[in-house]
Amino acid sequence: MKLKLLSTLAILTTMTASAVLAEGHTVPTSKWGADDQAGASNYMTAEKAMEAIALMQTGTVVSIGRVYEAEMPLFGTRAFALRGTSGLAGGPLGGNKVVWMDDFLATEIGQVGTQFDGLGHIGVGTNAFGATFYNNLEAGEVVGANGLKKLGVEHVKPIFTRGIVLDIVALRGAPMDAGDEVTAADLEAAIERQGIEGPGEGDVVLIHTGWGRHWITDNATFNSGAPGIGMEGAKWLAERNIAVVGSDTWPVEVVPNPDPESVFQAHQELITRNGIFIHENIATEVLVDAGVSEFAYIFTPLAVKGATGSPGAPLAVY
Repeated sequence: MKLKLLSTLAILTTMTASAVLAEGHTVPTSKWGADDQAGASNYMTAEKAMEAIALMQTGTVVSIGRVYEAEMPLFGTRAFALRGTSGLAGGPLGGNKVVWMDDFLATEIGQVGTQFDGLGHIGVGTNAFGATFYNNLEAGEVVGANGLKKLGVEHVKPIFTRGIVLDIVALRGAPMDAGDEVTAADLEAAIERQGIEGPGEGDVVLIHTGWGRHWITDNATFNSGAPGIGMEGAKWLAERNIAVVGSDTWPVEVVPNPDPESVFQAHQELITRNGIFIHENIATEVLVDAGVSEFAYIFTPLAVKGATGSPGAPLAVY
């Protein structure tokens, strides 16, 4: 009886501690209403598209996504395995003897390579038994055995808007290292140095840290951590109502976090609380090397129903 009582007290203590934690990590209802599942892609308007078109000065179109291949660095135990159909998938058919090939891809569809994090990717643990996601949705409303029941990436509207890339390497005078935090002061200083207008509502902000130098050439180092924004930078960006933040790193935010008690905290601030999307492993050097600071950013997530994110090649036009 005594052991049973102690066990019950231990469970209650854990639940109380979790409840206290949850009180400081609340998730608000979306500014677009209780039914919203599109997040910051709601900022996409005809006016934003026209603003982006005005940035197309030379007609140069470049992909700022990386190639998907088995050799790329992967987070944790994620996998990427592409298999052909061991010869012809079908045919020959008809008098013209048509034949064709197919592929089979086994991977975390939206969480490898250049990846676009959707609103169902990150949540906040509310107690020992649950979690809350964007728009104050409880886990039971979101999580499903065959994909997300709500907040799937298919709800994200096509993104066609102004993009800016902030060259922190040039600002600092050297490529950044793992654990180096990009502060709000860094973001402001880069904007001033590059002589551009700061981010506004519905814009996309890409951060160039130089970490992409390790892509495939040194996967162990690439995966060991990353430079990036912390909570200060995340809040600075959220206050400006941007649509997407991206970087040449796998988490966009700084790893390890300067606060040893925090893990992927900026993800929660951006995605879960503000509906701002995160675009990871962007080839920012393509823009920086071309001397481009402003461009039209174009991306439509692969509309996989119930997916937490999307692969794909974002385009920059300048």
